Amino acid sequence: MPVFEYKGLNQAGKPIKGMLEADSPKTLRSQLRKDGIFLTDVIGQAEGSRVGVRKGANAAHADRELKLGGGGRVTTDDIAITTRQLATLLGAGVTLVEALSALVDQVEKEKLKRIISDIKQNVNEGRSLGDSLAMHEKVFGSLYVNMVRSGEHSGALDAVLLRLADFTESQSKLQQKIIGTMTYPAIMMLVGVGILTLLMVVVIPKVTKIFTTMKATLPITTRALIWGSNFLRDWWFILFPLIFAIIFGLMTYFRSPKGRPVWDRFALRAPIFGSLLRLLAISRFSRTLATLLKSGVPLLVAMDITKAVMTNSVLAAVVEKARDAIREGESIATPLKRSGEFPPLVYHMVAIGERSGQLEDMLLSVADSYENQVNVRIGALTSMLEPILTVFMGVIIAFVAFSVLMPILQVNSAIR
Repeated sequence: MPVFEYKGLNQAGKPIKGMLEADSPKTLRSQLRKDGIFLTDVIGQAEGSRVGVRKGANAAHADRELKLGGGGRVTTDDIAITTRQLATLLGAGVTLVEALSALVDQVEKEKLKRIISDIKQNVNEGRSLGDSLAMHEKVFGSLYVNMVRSGEHSGALDAVLLRLADFTESQSKLQQKIIGTMTYPAIMMLVGVGILTLLMVVVIPKVTKIFTTMKATLPITTRALIWGSNFLRDWWFILFPLIFAIIFGLMTYFRSPKGRPVWDRFALRAPIFGSLLRLLAISRFSRTLATLLKSGVPLLVAMDITKAVMTNSVLAAVVEKARDAIREGESIATPLKRSGEFPPLVYHMVAIGERSGQLEDMLLSVADSYENQVNVRIGALTSMLEPILTVFMGVIIAFVAFSVLMPILQVNSAIR
């Protein structure tokens, strides 16, 4: 049953809009009339027709736009919550179509409501849940789609969905923690740069006017401050666009096929942050592969999906080589060890897991271990960044104050 987005007028004559599930626009009109709403405009998903203001050739395009566009971005948390609700309903014995209908009623975000309604309609028409989700792979991702397909084939869809919900929630929490950690330093840096720019362009020129009448030689720090202030004030219209152009050029290059491996290799070897990025990437690799294998996804397919979710191209290339080595009869551990990019703990645990037949459990142990290390390092990094930034800003302010006060103190000493 399609979901319709409608506009209408209530009994007081005020315009209202909303969404409602109905068989057809005619049924929708009847349902709204019972609620005292006069329908003025409606889009139908299934029919792809526009009633009211929008009619004609653009109806099919408007229908597709309704399903996929607008209504806000679907976040990882939205998907995790929806997945857990679906798993709970299926575990309670509710049929898939009924469970999807319940989700349509429960979901508040309009875009996700439309997507679930479209999935339900496809399932009603005889498609599998995995194939229906594949039509919205940009929202759910290949890992999600393949795990659901595997759960359908094995007859354990509710268990796979619960595993997916746990995986999605853990990834979302880790991502939020990293973003939260980096937000404070980023704000501090922006505020510091803004204050310094204001001082150099507005305050310093006014203060240093008194130094122009002095015949004494100014300290080198004062001369450097005056030069920097004059340069920033006279050439800001070239300096700022140049900085933005350089940043844009570097970002464009590092996103290109040639530049991305250069950046990713540098990022893995960067001091402080490099080891943290490596821990995050290996944790993601281990948990993703373990989750896929536990859900019954074949190893080669699981390696392909894991490669796709790796954000670092250097480590993704290692996973690709490992997949090719497995196809030729090698174990997973050998190419990981040969690459030099994975720590000994990882390929030793993988080798033990392959020999004992407990590869999924070993990978989960690696993921848990590395996620704990990530949490510890993020906490230490947060504690370390705050005093470092405070000291850095204090040094800048002290330099400006020293450069301004030194000539004044020299004049006072000469007068005495």
